[in-house]
Amino acid sequence: MSSSVAAPPQLPSGTPQSSTVVHKFGGTSVADAERYRHVAQLLLAREEARQITVVSAMKGVTDALIALAEQASGNLAEWRDRWHELRARHRGAAVALLAENAGPTLEWMDARFDELAEILGALSVIGELPREVLDRVQGLGEVFSAHLLGEYLVSRGEDCAVLDARDVLVVDRGDLGVDVDWLQSAQRLSDWRAGHPQRRLVVTGFVARDRSGRITTLGRNGSDYSGAIFAALFNADELHIWTDVDGVLSADPRVVPEAVQLSALSYDEACELAYFGAKVVHPQTMSPAIERGLPIVIRNTFHPEHPGTRITAASDTLGPVKGLTLSPDLAVLNLEGTGLIGVPGTAERVFAALRDARVSVVMISQGSSEHSICCVVRSAEAQRAQNALLNAFAHELTIGQVQRVQRTDGVSVLAAVGDGMAGTPGVAARLFEALGRARVNILAIAQGSSERNISVAIDSADATKALRAAHAGFWLSPQTFSVGVIGPGNVGATLIEQLRAAQPQLLGKANVDLRLRAIASSRRMLLDERGIGADWRERFEAGAQQADLDRFTAHLLSAHLPHAVIVDCSASPEVAERYADWLAAGIHVVTPNKQAGAGPLARYQAIRDAAAASGARFRYEATVGAGLPVISTLRDLLDTGDAVVSVEGIFSGTLAWLFNKYDGSVPFSQLVTEARAMGYTEPDPRDDLSGTDVGRKLVILAREAGRALALEDVEVESLVPASLRNASVEDFMARLPEVDADFAARLAQARAAGQVLRYVARLDGEGRAKVGLVALPATHAFANLRLTDNIVQFSTRRYCDNPLIVQGPGAGPEVTAAGVFADLLRVAAGQGARL
Repeated sequence: MSSSVAAPPQLPSGTPQSSTVVHKFGGTSVADAERYRHVAQLLLAREEARQITVVSAMKGVTDALIALAEQASGNLAEWRDRWHELRARHRGAAVALLAENAGPTLEWMDARFDELAEILGALSVIGELPREVLDRVQGLGEVFSAHLLGEYLVSRGEDCAVLDARDVLVVDRGDLGVDVDWLQSAQRLSDWRAGHPQRRLVVTGFVARDRSGRITTLGRNGSDYSGAIFAALFNADELHIWTDVDGVLSADPRVVPEAVQLSALSYDEACELAYFGAKVVHPQTMSPAIERGLPIVIRNTFHPEHPGTRITAASDTLGPVKGLTLSPDLAVLNLEGTGLIGVPGTAERVFAALRDARVSVVMISQGSSEHSICCVVRSAEAQRAQNALLNAFAHELTIGQVQRVQRTDGVSVLAAVGDGMAGTPGVAARLFEALGRARVNILAIAQGSSERNISVAIDSADATKALRAAHAGFWLSPQTFSVGVIGPGNVGATLIEQLRAAQPQLLGKANVDLRLRAIASSRRMLLDERGIGADWRERFEAGAQQADLDRFTAHLLSAHLPHAVIVDCSASPEVAERYADWLAAGIHVVTPNKQAGAGPLARYQAIRDAAAASGARFRYEATVGAGLPVISTLRDLLDTGDAVVSVEGIFSGTLAWLFNKYDGSVPFSQLVTEARAMGYTEPDPRDDLSGTDVGRKLVILAREAGRALALEDVEVESLVPASLRNASVEDFMARLPEVDADFAARLAQARAAGQVLRYVARLDGEGRAKVGLVALPATHAFANLRLTDNIVQFSTRRYCDNPLIVQGPGAGPEVTAAGVFADLLRVAAGQGARL
């Protein structure tokens, strides 16, 4: 491979030319020869007075070295093959980088690998792996890596030296980790610099020596720590830690794809996020920076033009919460007993027992009653921790002062972090509200007096959903809903198109993502993990699978999105039968299907009870007046303390058209034929003329008004004679003129009294419900409608002399779909969306 490279990219320096900047590159940044070239280009493009570069081992090399040592000490023969593979990888990188100049580097590397082989051979003889030997072996990756990068920079004509940190860095190991001997390390560095004054240095990360001169390491994340240590020793102006992400994100993007990049963090915020597992920088790494006020910048090697995240002492309080993290694989221990109340030293005994059992406590929670002390520990230590507490409180358990030491496994901790939380009312409320709406139960809560962190322990099964819900709750990402539509007919298809057209605006202005993930008819369904797009019709026809509402439901829940909604645009009683189960599972239901609201009273009550118990929303505005605000108006009247005296309405666009047009100039049967031809009626006009659908709508309103009414309780006048009810559609249409004389007589009688005929539904104050053809005064509100208008008139205690009227188009795919869509948005608003 040729060693020639393109000209260095022109990148913004980010720091003044007189500055000293320490750069730390992780293993993914130096994974192979191509990545070394990229790093070198990045460094050469920067203008800095002094440039110190700390490198990790090539990706995977440290683990490979540890495995080599373990295999050799176990006398496993394959260690020799693994040794050859590791040497070949480094030799290949050297040749690819240095080409004809690789000879000296290959000799140097072969000598180091020969020394490694001798050490491994000795381990295979003694059959054990001393800590000192493991430290010597696992740190070689950084030594190789620094040499490769340094030699490449020299081959490019740069005045560069390689510093082996083992020559200058002196550390001690203590209970709290590695402690740097700053005075001795600074003196050794000064002595080393006397012979190496170069402006550019490449330094080995991870490795050091102890006070006895033995080679040691700084532990996991040790290369980052090395970067901070050398930034302090060189009195640097900034420490840049180069990774494979654009900086610190507000949440794990693998769980929350909508996670946002944070431009700035305080040291305190970064420490809190790091403790709970966020991919930030280890708190130990930050300690030298915090002590000296040294800015840390998290950058992306693969996207170097991005400014990254800047971590400083300054607090940027834009928004109360900066980020959220999840810590999995935990357990809750709860020590509970009446004998704990008011007894000094109980907490001390708990934590002393856990300390003696070498158990680390992740989170602590204690109620003010002192009846219980709760702590969260790692799952791997949970059994040991429980045994330690059982032993420590054995006497109290025997005499009943302590009732139990309870352990709950399968726990995760969700932490919300931000300096802006301090003194900001309502932050905890917003977190708990978001989790409550997502139906996530909280096992334990902890908040420090700094108010910088609120931590909650939750069931791990709810962890992903909880993180997404909380992230959206703090407006760090859109409120996302997993939406499924059943019944993609006229109304359903129109709704899907309306939803697609509104999505960009909803996402941009209201931060709401109504993500259509499933469509089902009675025969087939289409499921999509990411969301169904504009080609839904073609995909539904060509690639849909057999309908299965159980799989449909499971798919909507499988993405662990904070909210799931099923929109039922069918007229199926079988689908309505599932509403209670969906609501009980926390799935919101929106529908124009009257089978639930007007179906069997027991089913209706089960649906209402399930919604009340789960908090999921059941919305059905379009079941009565399509897009008209009929149910919401009635609900507003009742919620504000009004009392309904009566409800009257014309709820059928078909029947409204027929009797608005029926003036005797043409027979009634001819108007029905015209209406059918124009698509105003159902294919079988008897579905409209029977009045059953109007009766269902009146039942829905009656139940909304608090009346326990069923369809059989409604007196419904059918306009279809008994003699024609069982005929075929063709026979019915052919014999329909048989009704003309009767209708003509009723019209004449009404006209003689100065009245008009209208098909009206009425609920009176005693709960009596009646639907039928009535004669109304020509001055009545129902006498002067547009052809297909629906109208409802509410007579209430407040609106007694002049009833409240809602009027407008009450049928048609566009307005019905709009009514369903409005309900969907009401559900979203009820879950915290800013609509």
